[in-house]
Amino acid sequence: MAKRSDTDPGVSAAVAAVDDVIDGARAELEALVRIPSISADPEHHADVRASADATVELLRAHGLENVRVAAVDGSQPFVIGEWLHAGPELPTVLLYAHHDVQPPGIIENWASDPFEPQERDGRLYGRGASDDKAGAVAHAHAVGAWLTSAGGLPCNVRVLVEGEEEIGSPTLHAFLTAHLEELRSDVLVLADAGNWQVGVPGLTYSLRGLAAADIELRALDGPQHSGISGGAIPDPVMALSRLLASLVDENGDLAFDGAFDGLLEATANERVPIAGFDDAPQRFARAAGVRPGVHLVGDPHVSLHERLWLRPCLTVIGIDGHPIKGSSNQIVARASARLSLRLGPGQEPERVLAYLRTHLERHVPWGLECTITALEGAPAWQTDPTGPAFDAARRALHAGFGVEAVPMGIGGSIPFVGPFADAFGGIPALLIGPNDPGSNIHGEDESLHLADWRSLIRSEVFLLRELAR
Repeated sequence: MAKRSDTDPGVSAAVAAVDDVIDGARAELEALVRIPSISADPEHHADVRASADATVELLRAHGLENVRVAAVDGSQPFVIGEWLHAGPELPTVLLYAHHDVQPPGIIENWASDPFEPQERDGRLYGRGASDDKAGAVAHAHAVGAWLTSAGGLPCNVRVLVEGEEEIGSPTLHAFLTAHLEELRSDVLVLADAGNWQVGVPGLTYSLRGLAAADIELRALDGPQHSGISGGAIPDPVMALSRLLASLVDENGDLAFDGAFDGLLEATANERVPIAGFDDAPQRFARAAGVRPGVHLVGDPHVSLHERLWLRPCLTVIGIDGHPIKGSSNQIVARASARLSLRLGPGQEPERVLAYLRTHLERHVPWGLECTITALEGAPAWQTDPTGPAFDAARRALHAGFGVEAVPMGIGGSIPFVGPFADAFGGIPALLIGPNDPGSNIHGEDESLHLADWRSLIRSEVFLLRELAR
């Protein structure tokens, strides 16, 4: 019988190699965080390319071969690398992360510069520190630890670090089609998910889907004096507010026709309450920074984890009228908003967006001109977290963290997972990652728990050996 990985001299040496260079890993991560690779902002596309170039150098420095920037028409830069010397009889594992980041949001709300990493209380703060430059550096160091300590990897490895995940991977289908053979693998390991809590690893088996749309309401050719015209000319901001409010009910649950179209009914097992989570909503609220007295939304008869992982919801992620600074007594000509929908299993983004469009067009107040533009979309993803690959992941996470991993869902979306797994016949997709409930990814003061990040890298070292078995 093969030895357990935690008593294997080879894996022990590789783990020791991680421990020897963890300070260097942090320095590499900080260098990446300093690059504002905001894929959603055209003014930062040069930074996205600079981030890709830095990622190329990172992977090369840790022994990956044939590392290069890859792209298709209209895409942001991807980075591909490989090490394929373990032999054809051993599996090929694709390690995925992304190097693009979200916009920083309101800079003044950060305790420190979002692109100048800073450590506070064992956490590294900075945009992309957790989501997901930490994942890219973790992959590089897991590979480098094996190559440094053993001169080779226990399995074949390919690495893909995406440059447009934060904008919904709009060219993913074209990219996979163009680079299918360069990415062909037997198992996907994605380091863009999260942990159950600090010190307790998660193994994610469910992601919500994504859809988005912009809406603009226009009443005027140009702004008008609010005193002279107010009371007769409709206010586009007020109209937009009424229209947005019509999308949800008194509980904040989606209320437009078709919002739940195609949603698969949760199974009995999926609805089993999670001790310490469903029965502790205020603990969840405090971890998220919800202000005292603010109620959680969603159908109160549905458990918290089902609301967060398995049901659709809507968020207004941007709204324009006129900034308060510089405002005057005028009725603005137009107002607009960007709507982000998270979708449950079985829902098709295009169908739900069509229902959303119908509702918006039918409920525009006061006859204002309405323009609706559909944006990116991706369906939800679920898998059965059983079988040899998932058993390997559980053993590896236990070895790296010292406690059992928690199978979990995530309410967010990672568009890459489903298309890639499907492209290779439904290969296992193992979702692990550097985030925890306090990481505040996509928000101000995003952060990485440094001790858990070290445990993640150690876990990935174990995982490569476990998957080879």
